[in-house]
Amino acid sequence: MAKKKYKVTISYDGTNFYGYQIQPDVRTVQGEIEKVLATMHHGKRVRIHGSGRTDSGVHAKGQVFHFSTKLNIPEQNWKQALNAQLPDDIHVHEVKRVPKRFHARFSAAKKEYRYFVLQTEEPNVFLRNYRWMINDRLDVSLIEEACKVFIGKHDFTAFSSRRSRTKGSKVRTLYNVAVEENGDELVFILEGDGFLYHMVRIIASILVDAGRGLITPDQIEEMFETKDRGIFGRPAPPQGLYLWNVTYHERLEKFDWELDDDESDEEDDEDEYDDQADETQDKSEAYEETASDDAIEENENVEKD
Repeated sequence: MAKKKYKVTISYDGTNFYGYQIQPDVRTVQGEIEKVLATMHHGKRVRIHGSGRTDSGVHAKGQVFHFSTKLNIPEQNWKQALNAQLPDDIHVHEVKRVPKRFHARFSAAKKEYRYFVLQTEEPNVFLRNYRWMINDRLDVSLIEEACKVFIGKHDFTAFSSRRSRTKGSKVRTLYNVAVEENGDELVFILEGDGFLYHMVRIIASILVDAGRGLITPDQIEEMFETKDRGIFGRPAPPQGLYLWNVTYHERLEKFDWELDDDESDEEDDEDEYDDQADETQDKSEAYEETASDDAIEENENVEKD
């Protein structure tokens, strides 16, 4: 029986995970999901391929991954089967069969991240794992002006981790950068075709400083030009960050790929293609998300101060 490929949309509370990507001896989102899939496949590992990775403490409302399987389970039953075995801090929203060449990461057209800031003089113990709490009152009009500078196609070297080992271009396109105000809460919304390591958290930090009157749009322009953000932009805390949504090209739904259940000699090639694609991207970006990088980044900023 040929393998079928499924696209899965999940949300998770990142508080008690050491990030999304599987790592030895620590609890991760990928690890918990693959553990359930292995149980369903009688101990055989089934690798999942995510749309991206999130750091320790970062949450997701609309993370996407795909996997391939020979199990003959009706599409509508996968959601129930997975949720019945996954821990309470991971929830499957949708499972959908997709064409063989679909890839959760490389087929994505754009991603949306949201960063939540709570302006409060007294800490809210119930939101400590889900918001960046600050005791300032920020000027939203100044933040709105700063947001405009980030929109468009730019080299975001200045707004990525100084420890990033990304090889190749750091040019990305942000289609939307905005702020929404709801009482004491501010939400930064960023939509783009891709994001560098720590890029969203660094931009969130810059926007907060803009709201404090510490950074002007002209200074942000200069950061782009010099590829250096100076003493500003220490990554905002991870708990305020959410991977909100991943959008895929419509042609993946409309293109006439054959979806048949016949035996196929190419079924193993699908897994090999996915693994090679992930490995190639990992080597080109050397993209590592570990808690230690936060400490290194903070130390570097302290030294520059």
